[in-house]
Amino acid sequence: MAEPTNTPMPTAPPTPRSTSPAPTATRPASTTLSPPKPIIPTSALSSSLPVPGGPLGTKPIVLHIGDPVRYNPETYTEFTTQFEVVRPDVDERQRPAFIQALREGRWGDFSAIFRPFWGTGGEMGHWDAELISLLPDSVRVFASAGTGFDWADTQLLGERGIIYCNGGLAAAEAVSDFAIAMIISTFRMLPYCFSSAASSAATFRECHATATAQSHNLRGRTLGLVGLGNIGQQIALKGSVAFGMDVAYYDVDRKPPALEAKLGARYCDSLEELLRESDCVVLCTPAGAGRLVNAASLAWFKPGARFVNVARGSLVDEEALADALEQGRISSVALDVHADEPNIHPRLLAFAGTRATLTCHNAGGTVETHVGFEELAMRNIMAVLGGGYAITPVNLQWLKSKVVQ
Repeated sequence: MAEPTNTPMPTAPPTPRSTSPAPTATRPASTTLSPPKPIIPTSALSSSLPVPGGPLGTKPIVLHIGDPVRYNPETYTEFTTQFEVVRPDVDERQRPAFIQALREGRWGDFSAIFRPFWGTGGEMGHWDAELISLLPDSVRVFASAGTGFDWADTQLLGERGIIYCNGGLAAAEAVSDFAIAMIISTFRMLPYCFSSAASSAATFRECHATATAQSHNLRGRTLGLVGLGNIGQQIALKGSVAFGMDVAYYDVDRKPPALEAKLGARYCDSLEELLRESDCVVLCTPAGAGRLVNAASLAWFKPGARFVNVARGSLVDEEALADALEQGRISSVALDVHADEPNIHPRLLAFAGTRATLTCHNAGGTVETHVGFEELAMRNIMAVLGGGYAITPVNLQWLKSKVVQ
């Protein structure tokens, strides 16, 4: 779902350079990764997958797009021991130059693509059929920073036998913390409180007198999560354990009963069922499902319900959402992502400071997230090229194994 503060906007043209967090930042003591997930049946790993890279006996080549590694030197030492890392400069990463380099095979038969930061490495633009068709047959894994992957055709990558691994696990802590803050903002009228405190003494007194009647505790309220992946699970746990919320969720894949019990989350059979009973709805599902929040689904919301989006702006019909706010059917919203970033819908912007918390795609933006992005991308590549298990694959449903010819 949400990326760091320096995320290039999905609708903006690729930028030649962005900056990752300050290099003076220190790496936290440890980074926790989830247990690996199977790529393909274990029995096939030794027989059906070719030796990656060049001629037998040479190290596999990894194409590193973006800034140099800065937070995980020990892992990078291990990484470079196993692989030959080739890093194109920023000029070579511009789309025309990048396409030309792929056509002429400038970087050889590389086996992996490594994008450790989100602010750089995207200069070539959308990974569509034009780019993917030019990749050598040796490529087996593309590991990138970032939670969202709507900038890459992961289905086409899978059909080419390339596993795409995202950085969602590394961002889950930051995004879920941010989501909790946004949930609180919708129940406690924080946009109104913040803007009033920064205004006149008269506005301060008015807010002090009137905000109480519009504010509510979270305990006992129903929190509806659209999506229960890594981020949704952490929001559920924090909402239920720390704030005593009744957590419900809808997901295309129901989670095991043991996980539901651990999270204190109950399953709804349909999106409509979830929306009709939720006091606050949080969108935390990957893009690609169309506009889940539209005029029809907004009609299912409880009168006066709240809405939080830490997923993608493309999942929301912002005109319909503005209608619901103007008509009072939705009491308040908190939106970290927007359909036309960096532009915020003018009708939604009109509610800033009163009934809307609006942020700049900041939910995943912490130093710790970037540390995790970098580590996780390297670990994914080492796992896959080592004949093992990818940690965070997202396109296994389309994967075609690369069989030795």
